[in-house]
Amino acid sequence: MRGVEQIPWLYDALAALAERGEIGRWRRWLTAGAQGRTLDVGTGTGRNLPLFPAGTFVVAVDPSLSALRRARRRAPGAAVTAASVEALPFRDGVFDTIVSSLAFCSVPDPARGLAEVRRVLRRSGHLRMLEHVRSVVPWRARCQDLIQPAWTRIMGGCHPNRETERAVEAAGFRIDAAERRARGGLRRFSASVADSMS
Repeated sequence: MRGVEQIPWLYDALAALAERGEIGRWRRWLTAGAQGRTLDVGTGTGRNLPLFPAGTFVVAVDPSLSALRRARRRAPGAAVTAASVEALPFRDGVFDTIVSSLAFCSVPDPARGLAEVRRVLRRSGHLRMLEHVRSVVPWRARCQDLIQPAWTRIMGGCHPNRETERAVEAAGFRIDAAERRARGGLRRFSASVADSMS
């Protein structure tokens, strides 16, 4: 069954509504911090692409060809590649910045995807993420667990109860506490490869 995330025009309409608030401000923070050669993982319909700073070379990756067609219309000069984050077609350490917005909730194997992100990120590079994640409030987390099976089916693979920050740290990254923000089930943060900071 196709979910909302696999219907580009519907996803864009819902995202436009959501981005009038916190998500829009956080998306601008996410892209503003990108430097150098940047990989936009799970670019979807390319909502990040027009927001990157001038001089940033961005490669947009997504497994959905229909979403990438929309992304190319949104940013005609963008380099787009059809690929899954679990099997990125790039050399080791080639990117200075990797950006992911509202994508890792839908990655089938997040641990493998984060291992690939770490592989293609330069050792002194930065991972910047905007995600919706499992709530730290117990009753909200239980609600997320209850709705997860139906939500995942309707939204085409999105898991609202993933502990993405924990998965990022388990993949060998260190989250920068000064840049981390949390609001309800939303998180934004920057992270570096843990052993590159010691």
